[in-house]
Amino acid sequence: MSRAPDILLITTDQQRGDCIGGAGRGVRTPNIQRIADRGARFDTCITPHPMCQAARASILTGKLPYSHGVRDNGRNLDPAIAAEGFGGVFARAGYDTRFIGKAHLSTHETFAATGTPECYISVADYPEDWTGPYMGFDRVGMMLRPHHHCGWKDKPYTLHYENFLDQDGQGGDRWARAKVPVPPLTHHKQVWRSALDDEWQSTSWIGDQAMEMLQEDRDAPLVAWVSFPDPHPPFLASAPWSTMYDPAEVDLPPHRALDLDRRPWWHRAFLESPTRRNQKRDHAGDQPYWGYEGALNDRDLRDVTAVYYGMIAAIDHQIGRILDHLETEGRLENTIVIFTSDHGEWLGDHGLLLKGPMLYDGLLRVPLVMAGPGIGQGRYDAPVSTLDLRATMAELAGLTVSDDDGTSLTDVMQDGTRDVAHNEWEVDAVRSGVDLDLRTVRSRTHRLSIDLKSGAGELYDLTADPHEMTNLWDEPSAAATRDRLTACIAENRPGMIPVAPRVGWH
Repeated sequence: MSRAPDILLITTDQQRGDCIGGAGRGVRTPNIQRIADRGARFDTCITPHPMCQAARASILTGKLPYSHGVRDNGRNLDPAIAAEGFGGVFARAGYDTRFIGKAHLSTHETFAATGTPECYISVADYPEDWTGPYMGFDRVGMMLRPHHHCGWKDKPYTLHYENFLDQDGQGGDRWARAKVPVPPLTHHKQVWRSALDDEWQSTSWIGDQAMEMLQEDRDAPLVAWVSFPDPHPPFLASAPWSTMYDPAEVDLPPHRALDLDRRPWWHRAFLESPTRRNQKRDHAGDQPYWGYEGALNDRDLRDVTAVYYGMIAAIDHQIGRILDHLETEGRLENTIVIFTSDHGEWLGDHGLLLKGPMLYDGLLRVPLVMAGPGIGQGRYDAPVSTLDLRATMAELAGLTVSDDDGTSLTDVMQDGTRDVAHNEWEVDAVRSGVDLDLRTVRSRTHRLSIDLKSGAGELYDLTADPHEMTNLWDEPSAAATRDRLTACIAENRPGMIPVAPRVGWH
């Protein structure tokens, strides 16, 4: 190679690990498959946290949530910690570092101004031509409203995507049009087919921004995080993606009824708590309450699944544009391309939709494929984490970085073994209605979650019971496995820092 490799980290938001081609569900992702066919696929990759903000902070820093302080949504990542994330590390090594799309490294819906460009209030203090730096990245093109849970605000309460929508003064109209359903109509509040033309959807904008970035002349190697905010709810897509999948033909989970009597106490307590519904959301406008309101019927779940798959197809199309350009320009062989997601989605498992402190495999596990210099071909089932990406990128680029909670994936690609991957969440009653110190470990064969405050837990044998129907926590025959996995969890491990202050809800 004549120079150091470029690195593209492409992420989605709330995409299940089984929702790429060849992973068990009926979704088709030929361009993600192109990455996997050239390189490595990790079938047991988990998120360090099931909420957007904490999971993204972990991807950036390589640290578990209790080590970077963002233990939940609504808690901001310290810029000093972010500076040691992969953006800052590569920038100091001479790379051109970029961020495009949904960052969510700081809170959007804050109680008061926080000074960050992602704060609905403080964004007004940033000039319209602001492009960074931010959280270690030299240059950014971001979105303040990555999802349609909130109302529209005109300038100066906008970032780059909103300014794109408003380029001719029609931003508010386009935002409203995205929420207009078109046939085939749906019934559930979380899903519809959108009247907004696809060129204005965030997925298309991010793809266009990535293409513009790749077409620039540059002397320095590139590290870019390209972050699509879909298929996060509310589930909406424009034609042609919105009708690509027939709801009558999508696959549904085999067990899609609430079974709370078979679960630890916090499952019911979380779902039935009025706290989340009663939170005051000054920035929500006239939006409805978007949270969980009971199990879905099959008709609604089919609609959700069909549009969810369509949202993924739209992203896969943009990934194809990126890969085609790199290949045409002769740059693909010297570009490390990584695809993953911040966390998963229940998508009807056990009668649930969205996310919360019930860490079923659909929520915990995320897709992870990568290809490029230093990455051999293979498919691996060792338990790994998106925590491992910072260390992996640094090793593949020949950089020495400070220690974090992750480990370079080169050991797995060389047939190394790992026992477990970790997930942790300080769930607080102010936001979620329950107080938990929820720790989870995922091995190749089992998932164990324990609330260290109450001592309650759950254990599933994913080989014999892949749909997690039978909690083995109190089964004498599973006691040795329970004790072995619990011993992997350190209540007070080195590197933990105090929780970051709560500055908002999301």
